Amino acid sequence: QVQLVESGGGLVQAGGSLRLSCAISGRTSSIYNMGWFRQAPGKEREFVAGISWSGGSTYYADSVKGRFTISRDNAKNLVSLQMNSLKPEDTAVYYCAKRKTGGSYYYHTGYDTWGQGTQVTVSS
Repeated sequence: QVQLVESGGGLVQAGGSLRLSCAISGRTSSIYNMGWFRQAPGKEREFVAGISWSGGSTYYADSVKGRFTISRDNAKNLVSLQMNSLKPEDTAVYYCAKRKTGGSYYYHTGYDTWGQGTQVTVSS
């Protein structure tokens, strides 16, 4: 069983930065491919970024490329999302998720374990 706990959300002005963290606990937690998704009110959950178990491969939604960076520290069982140049349209609840074997990074159906989410609000 794997547990995921996100932290680091908050209120920030447009153009500002936030760093989200996802603490991974449970059995052999360091070997999982991971992702970040977000969901705004009235909208579907959407892919933000993904990272392979080694950190050697990363994936981003077009809307965040060049602004967000996903990384991981397997020694600390942490996956992070550094968000720069934030825009009001980045406002959402952000979720950390564990990708299931054979699942796509880009679709929420490719993941089988989710955190509780952390709210990010960007004011204009």
